[in-house]
Amino acid sequence: MALLDFVLVGAAVLTLIPVTVLVIEVALAVTLRRKPLAPASGRPAVAVVIPAHDEGAIIADTLRAIRPQIRSADRLIVVADNCLDDTAALAVAEGADVLTRNDPLHRGKGYALDFAIGHLVTDPPEVVLFIDADCRTDAHSIDLLAARCAHTQRPAQALYLMHAPAGAGPFTRVAEFAWTIKNQVRPLGMARLGLPCQLMGTGMAFPWACIMAVSLATEHIAEDIKLGIELARAGMPPVFCPEARVTSFFPRSDQGLRTQRTRWEHGQLGFALSTAPRLLVQALAARDMPLLSLVLDLCVPPLALLLLLSVTAWIASGLFWYLTAHARAAFLLTTAALLLLALSVLLAWARFGRGTLSLATLALGGVYALRKLPLYARFLINRQVDWVRSKRD
Repeated sequence: MALLDFVLVGAAVLTLIPVTVLVIEVALAVTLRRKPLAPASGRPAVAVVIPAHDEGAIIADTLRAIRPQIRSADRLIVVADNCLDDTAALAVAEGADVLTRNDPLHRGKGYALDFAIGHLVTDPPEVVLFIDADCRTDAHSIDLLAARCAHTQRPAQALYLMHAPAGAGPFTRVAEFAWTIKNQVRPLGMARLGLPCQLMGTGMAFPWACIMAVSLATEHIAEDIKLGIELARAGMPPVFCPEARVTSFFPRSDQGLRTQRTRWEHGQLGFALSTAPRLLVQALAARDMPLLSLVLDLCVPPLALLLLLSVTAWIASGLFWYLTAHARAAFLLTTAALLLLALSVLLAWARFGRGTLSLATLALGGVYALRKLPLYARFLINRQVDWVRSKRD
């Protein structure tokens, strides 16, 4: 009985740790204020690289949105990666330099980005920016990211938001809010402590020396998180630049949503489980606070999974306490975790989510989490490890 009690307390503590990290990040984002950066009048020359796999339907609009921010010394490059459509021709028509890559055995964004860097190495820019083909950049975003890189000599990550398409149902609105917490609220809290952020896969800028210090050629489905951790270990942790904004939309189709969520969440969870314990020991041994903060942030699972784990631990410890009069400490810890999780979500909604969804829609978060149970079951039974492109609408 004592052993089981000990196990339940351990599980409660493991639940409380990521919830505590989340609460701290949300509280800092909500309560502290940050002076916005002004658009930079002077910045280094940049190369904007857009990896594109069969993006003929959207590549022209993406390039038209970026082109007004491109200066005479800059380069705008599209990597037409294993394309079977007219992506390359459309990009050329919009004035981009097109690199064509055909290698069906090595698929994924990492290989496309590495291909572009290999092309640039003979005449390197001061700063390289990576932007996904389905994203739009706000005015001055490229200027702000390039200037931040030049000032810090570290990678800079734009605020990357995903929006629900017009007419989307309530669960997509909940997903948009969960994305806001992950990509805006949490990194903003970290930044207000002077700590780095995770890389987000798009809207990323790198001084040339940074990008040459790591390998991009990988098919890892969490290549962005992996890259950010590698840079932090090399002493170049990414900085958050929320004034620069990159936006995209969730797919309209259920298949596209499932593919996208599976890739993101299986990639994050797999990388966290395989590397977080080792990285935690390394960060503590080296007293490396930037790396430690990134590892602790990495240990916070997706919000739906964190809710499911917290509720499960609370029910299990409560039942055990009721039936055996043991595990009182575990029940109190899991109760605290649930209350703190609810508080953090409400604080984030009050400050950042009111324009996205109503409080009544937010209350559907529990149902939303239950709907994702098959995704997490597949992680245990048949985890996705290969890159699969989300179906466009």
